Amino acid sequence: MISKALVEKMSELLSEMPTRWDGRQAILEMKNADYPHWKQMEWIGFYFQFLCDTKLSSLMEIPGPKYGRVEFDGFAEIPWDFKAHPTKNAKGRESKSVIVNDRLATAQAITEFGGAGLILAIGEATYNDQDRNFQIWHQGLKGDLSNYEKERISRKAPSRLRKTEFKLNEIDLILLDDAVVKRLSSFQEGFRNSDGSPRNAKVLLDLNNIKPIKVITHNTYAQN
Repeated sequence: MISKALVEKMSELLSEMPTRWDGRQAILEMKNADYPHWKQMEWIGFYFQFLCDTKLSSLMEIPGPKYGRVEFDGFAEIPWDFKAHPTKNAKGRESKSVIVNDRLATAQAITEFGGAGLILAIGEATYNDQDRNFQIWHQGLKGDLSNYEKERISRKAPSRLRKTEFKLNEIDLILLDDAVVKRLSSFQEGFRNSDGSPRNAKVLLDLNNIKPIKVITHNTYAQN
């Protein structure tokens, strides 16, 4: 589906990723680079996308192909998405489920190119914002409240605990084809958007039942 040379080159570039991400430093780095997503609350995923955009720009087209409203993050032989996944949630429970891309767009990419790829950063997030210092700092940097935050306040819903740090343990290269996707569950199937229109289901990975083609760990990489 993809060449060995591409896997080796991607592994080489991804092995240069920083392994400790401080939330404040990451957000300021994105902001100073005029990266449009620096205001997002879930900064870990957007910071990894920012790093991939920077590190992999010599190897792949960024962004990748678009199917309807869904755009892949990059393209090199096949479309690729960049995702980050904490191994545990804020309550300390282990998390093995990863929400990936739109299921229909993934199927279209597989039809056109024979497969779709996922570059998945896996690590440990620190949820250390009980006093809300990080949240207050980020909000001050952004200025006005987001529509999401205004709507949350109007509902009197509690604010989620923020991630303040991330320790990168490994980066997995995962290939999706028809056979793999058929085994995977869906997320948001049957859901609707705020305007009442149907929401496309997303592919839901179970890390216990998926085998990466490559695992990159601590500036070294090893074949699984």
